[in-house]
Amino acid sequence: MRVMKWSMIALAVSASTSQFAMASSQEESKGFFEDQSLVAKTRMEYMNRDFKSGYGNARRANGNNTTSNTAKINGYRQETGLSELLTYQSGFTQGTVGVGVDAFAGGAIKLDGGKGRAGNGLFANNGEGDQEDTQSRAGGAVKFRLSDTVLKYGNQFVGSPVFSTDDSRLLPEVATGTLITSKEIKGLELSAGRFTALSSQTGMGRDSINGKGAAGLTSANIAGATYQFTDNFVGTVAASDVEDYFKKQYLNLNYTLPIADTQSLNFDFNGYRTSGDGQELNGEVDNKIWSLAAAYTLGAHKFTIAHQRSSGDAGYSYGIDGNGTIFLANSIQISDFNNKDERSWQAAYNLNMATYGVPGLSFMARYVTGDNIDTGVSGAEGKEHELNYEAKYVLQEGPAKDLSFRFRSAVYRANGDLGQNSNNNDVRLIVEYPLSIL
Repeated sequence: MRVMKWSMIALAVSASTSQFAMASSQEESKGFFEDQSLVAKTRMEYMNRDFKSGYGNARRANGNNTTSNTAKINGYRQETGLSELLTYQSGFTQGTVGVGVDAFAGGAIKLDGGKGRAGNGLFANNGEGDQEDTQSRAGGAVKFRLSDTVLKYGNQFVGSPVFSTDDSRLLPEVATGTLITSKEIKGLELSAGRFTALSSQTGMGRDSINGKGAAGLTSANIAGATYQFTDNFVGTVAASDVEDYFKKQYLNLNYTLPIADTQSLNFDFNGYRTSGDGQELNGEVDNKIWSLAAAYTLGAHKFTIAHQRSSGDAGYSYGIDGNGTIFLANSIQISDFNNKDERSWQAAYNLNMATYGVPGLSFMARYVTGDNIDTGVSGAEGKEHELNYEAKYVLQEGPAKDLSFRFRSAVYRANGDLGQNSNNNDVRLIVEYPLSIL
């Protein structure tokens, strides 16, 4: 992995010497206020999960929700919430070193959900086991730019394959730390960072992500490089060291083969290697997992097949480094198909209705099946499968331009060797409206 990284850098240097003669991003800066932006994103999310086996919504006598087998009420969870997220990004001051700030403020309110139906992760529970009616958070970061290199320190949203904040509920996870991103060489992007806190989507505190041992993030050091070899071929390498949890290395290769004006074939490989670090607070984590997806696009239609395979002493572990840190083909709506020794296959179909005169409307259907799962019980092979349907419509013009409606449905089934949570019907409706104010 290290040899490949330095080979990519050497290639980029030899191929891009003329880049240095071009104006840098900082030289083209218009100013702190001149390049600023302010976006208000409103999101309404309805979500229900029906655990057909009855798992998931027991209550103890004191009213706290639990997932034990005792005092079980039913397996149905339903919640609805509304959130508002304001994100402000300033420009950079002019000069050799530009200075700017990023800031955000977010809040959410519960519209529906209560005892016996909570647990989908839209809202946190209070000390008595009831859902919070409202939740809010705010934060900011200072940033500096020299040429085409940006250093940012503070609260931020991160999208690295080895440290990625999740945004699948009402409010996103937020990381606290330092991130440097450099694009000094044409086609090459380098990044490095250190993060010391991570708040969950429902935890409004600065550091509310917990591992299996209820310990939070200590520190996470990350580094990565992405190089655009050609217009159709890009590669990424990344690595992380999450103190007392694990170390990870990641590789991605993505190639698109144009066939005709409306036809192409894309190949996407993703792979992780994880090993224990320090106290291994998440338990055994030694794992190798990879996925390879092939997608054929024909006009409005896209057909995808993918294979994913896990090996090692445990399944692929993530979460303490962000719940978006799983860049794999078969990580879908409910399952990630990342159990110990699991092998999984996917078949998917996407339809873009713009070709048929309805721009903004799209459909998706996919099926993933996994087997060969090591459950830890001699002779017991875990198996699971999931079927997803999705429809999305985005308004293309008018006063409500970019308003989107997204319907997601999933049916998940697994054999009893994978535990109680083996049958789940998941339905979500997400309405989102990003409004550009500045």
